[in-house]
Amino acid sequence: MTLNKLFTVCCFLVTTIIFAQTKEITLEDIWSKGTFRTERLDALHSMNNGKQYSVLDYDRATGSTTVDVYDYSTLEKTKTLVSSSDLEAIQYFTDYSFSEDESKILLATKQESIFRRSTLAIYFVYDIASKSLTKVSENKIQEPTFSPDGSKIAFGYNNNLYVNDLVTGATSQLTTDGEKNKIINGITDWVYEEEFAFVRAFDWNANGTKIAFIRFDETNVPEFSMDVYGTKLYQTQTVFKYPKAGEANSLVSLHTFDLATKTLKEVKVDKAYEDFYIPRINWTNNPDVLSAQFTNRHQNELDLWMINTKSNTTNLAVAEKDKAYVDVTDNLTFLEDDSFIWTSEKDGFNHIYHYDKNGKLINQVTKGNWEVTSYYGYDAKSKRIFYQSVENGAINRDVYAIKLDGRKKQRLSQNTGTNNADFSADFSYFINTFSSVSTPPLYTLNTSKKGEILKMIKDNSNTRTVVAGYKMSKKEFSIINVNGNDLNMWMIKPSNFDAKKQYPVLMYQYSGPGSQQVANKWNSANDYWYYMLAEQGYIIACIDARGTGFKGAEFKKVTQNELGKFEVEDQIAAAKLLGAREYVNKDEIGIWGWSYGGFMSSNALFKGNDTFSMAIAVAPVTSWRFYDSIYTERYMTTPQENASGYDDNSPINHVDKLKGDFLLIHGSGDDNVHVQNTMRMVEALIQANKQFEWMVYPDKNHGIYGGNTRLHLYTKMTNFINRTLGENK
Repeated sequence: MTLNKLFTVCCFLVTTIIFAQTKEITLEDIWSKGTFRTERLDALHSMNNGKQYSVLDYDRATGSTTVDVYDYSTLEKTKTLVSSSDLEAIQYFTDYSFSEDESKILLATKQESIFRRSTLAIYFVYDIASKSLTKVSENKIQEPTFSPDGSKIAFGYNNNLYVNDLVTGATSQLTTDGEKNKIINGITDWVYEEEFAFVRAFDWNANGTKIAFIRFDETNVPEFSMDVYGTKLYQTQTVFKYPKAGEANSLVSLHTFDLATKTLKEVKVDKAYEDFYIPRINWTNNPDVLSAQFTNRHQNELDLWMINTKSNTTNLAVAEKDKAYVDVTDNLTFLEDDSFIWTSEKDGFNHIYHYDKNGKLINQVTKGNWEVTSYYGYDAKSKRIFYQSVENGAINRDVYAIKLDGRKKQRLSQNTGTNNADFSADFSYFINTFSSVSTPPLYTLNTSKKGEILKMIKDNSNTRTVVAGYKMSKKEFSIINVNGNDLNMWMIKPSNFDAKKQYPVLMYQYSGPGSQQVANKWNSANDYWYYMLAEQGYIIACIDARGTGFKGAEFKKVTQNELGKFEVEDQIAAAKLLGAREYVNKDEIGIWGWSYGGFMSSNALFKGNDTFSMAIAVAPVTSWRFYDSIYTERYMTTPQENASGYDDNSPINHVDKLKGDFLLIHGSGDDNVHVQNTMRMVEALIQANKQFEWMVYPDKNHGIYGGNTRLHLYTKMTNFINRTLGENK
């Protein structure tokens, strides 16, 4: 639905439609019919004028796509910039981006995924004034990016970097040594993409005369292969470089290419790193000065370098150290004078800092025993920083503004729950997304001055109407004291709950470092599954144990070097406390989780065999020796240094303790947590003569989806729960 078709309502609070709740939730409602789907706001691009935004719209009737411009103040469409129906060479496009001056639009067609974030596509440049269309390359390319003046596009192809001159039409090859599974220029390798969360490893300088990029030498990185079964007579194999914990990483180096002189130069800093990562590069406003973040292999030292590529001098602007690890920041923002904004946990909580261009601290902008959870940007005109934080409680999110000098902090969001803001380019407006456990997503247009609501954009009243028609109890938030710590918990009880009866309990958790599952926000698909199970006579509970996020660095980093120890101890202790409640059957407590949560549920069942009677583990890590270097070593160092930390807390080494019922599930095409984890666990269980159930979904990745896959998966888990946990309910 496009914004011009939306209606405006007069009041902010949505009136609940009350009628008899008669329907039972089914798995088909959740996974096939989309019964509980909420309307979401399309991704917006705020135009440079700050008064308008653009949206990618799709016309189902014609199969065409358009880039349409809307007015913030009216939410009405003002014009269409480009429509695929007017372009002979393009049937439709799936993504777009503007040149800096918004005179040109880059259109993506025939996109195909590579890994989690990376794609290949055929790209065209549309000139808005002339209405001309130019194909960037005949090949499918990666990460095409306009130069600052919009006259050129840099991109990656076959592990090399290229620049297409849109004026002359000529394409220049900047690097020549790229080779599959050996050398990559300007595009990240698998582990950087997965764990440092970026793909484009190149950047234009401020005046478009130089490109900086990271070069990856994967030659000595071990290869991992996956069989792809497909539909043909013989399976194929996918082979890619995957550094497991303790194994060789790509050797990275930093380079610049000068487009005027056509010279390629390696950039080095004034520090000898033995084994290191370069997780971020960003040019400053000075076209000669490049910033680069370097971190050692243990990731407990993070250095921000300012590199003058003209004088070949380097300055260490910020150097952070921690006993555990230092998170890489995505919030580096250079102001007009090249002073910069930086976020850090160095005082024990994640906060915003302001440094001068040489790295001298000007001031700490935000302070307190709470975390900044998102940085939205800086408005030079009002000298205000906009951000999101958990100052109103760890399970909530609010939007705030504060002066650069740390004064005049102002809460801009108005309702308790989860608020997230998308600001206009000039920071005069923001679109706030609010939801809570009882309110589906509300999208409102707000002023940034005081946060006042100007218009309702979407209220999802239809979702509330649908939900009201189903038998569904409430999700209740509370605190449970476990091992001396107050932990956040939610619980869902049957709608006909009787405190005199005893119920089986299914616990859910994820538990990974810095994660959060107990949050005051609207339902996910899993929540509807939990409501369904509750109506079948189960109590569902979720607890964020030690090691999870948004309660400060000390709480989060207590698990360092021993992933799976304290988190598992907390889940076992919490289950015992729940089991002591009169309405809980202490002999029927189960636990489940996915990925890190599957690692946890396996460990909990094995180590807590006197507490948990069953567990489901989906796509679990069964030994940290099998997982990738960047993630695992951040929290565990290497297995060569910390063998006991790896082995004492890996479920594969505790299969002999299995007493309850165990269901193990994996996708054979999981490039992240390899099916090797499950195969090795299966073999260990067999050799320990332990009975269990398992399921492998052919060619499915870490998300295990596609077609009827999710329906089948959740049917299998539901049947297992009913058979093993619900016999006596």
